[in-house]
Amino acid sequence: MRFRRPLFMFPGGWLLAIVSVIIAAPVFANSANFGKISLSPGFEPGKALSTGYTGGSYSLSAISNRDAEKNPCIGFADPNPDHILVLEQNFTSLKILINTGGSDTTLLVQGPNDGSILCGDDTGSSKDASVESSNWKAGVYKIWVGTFNPGVKKNYSLSIQQP
Repeated sequence: MRFRRPLFMFPGGWLLAIVSVIIAAPVFANSANFGKISLSPGFEPGKALSTGYTGGSYSLSAISNRDAEKNPCIGFADPNPDHILVLEQNFTSLKILINTGGSDTTLLVQGPNDGSILCGDDTGSSKDASVESSNWKAGVYKIWVGTFNPGVKKNYSLSIQQP
């Protein structure tokens, strides 16, 4: 009688190793740690608010070293985006601001549909991050809020303004 090994028991366990890597790899799904915000032009300012907290050790520079405007993408966050922003129509201009009360935060916005990157660090004299740009296209944007150092937990509020 001849013994046949099951498919997953090849020498060296390579199939099991591949499956383990696929399961352990970070997933960048369309879900977010702190929810989704959907906006159309002329939105009420209170509708574009959310809260969350930092605390990851995933380097945002792994997504991109620089954004479309040559700003460096720095900081550490969770691999999963913190917020999903759905723009239901094109916007002439938008500004995304983080407020921790002055902690050193960073920001990375990817979209629409992963097409471009915007990164922000200090805003004026504040250590809190922001990004401002024109010609926002309708679509889905992923937002990561990070800190300059890994693993730092800071509560924040995120607001979106239409200047």
